[in-house]
Amino acid sequence: MSTFNPDKLFVEYSDGVTPTKPVPQRHYTLTHSDLTGDLFLMIGMDYAWEKINPMRDEVVAEWKTNGISQYFHVYLYIDQGEYNLSESAKRNEVFRRELPLALTAIRYGDRFLFRKWPTLEQAPIIIHFISTYPQFARQEYWGTFRNISHG
Repeated sequence: MSTFNPDKLFVEYSDGVTPTKPVPQRHYTLTHSDLTGDLFLMIGMDYAWEKINPMRDEVVAEWKTNGISQYFHVYLYIDQGEYNLSESAKRNEVFRRELPLALTAIRYGDRFLFRKWPTLEQAPIIIHFISTYPQFARQEYWGTFRNISHG
């Protein structure tokens, strides 16, 4: 796993979202540059589809509410292009290896929200691995933000 460097994270808010509100319907799009290692986190009321490249190696996430409980859902697109099994296996491995870094970047990038709403630290993180291959298509519980480094 790569090491998180806060100086390489660039955060942008859109669609009426501020550093501290709203929580429900808050969407995250995390992309990166292979050349510079920079991470780009867009936080808005919808995903920043315009920032997503054909490689589909972004991490998209959102807060959802079930009654009074908050859940953080992350969606990873394992398949790419022609849905090649070997490529999907490699992408699955890379996503799993780099996901702690991505979660740390999201947590750090939205740290003002977590300061205002500290109970979000205890929200379950649910990861959706999206694939046409059953061995990669799964939903997993990945702990809480309390378990993640804060950068």
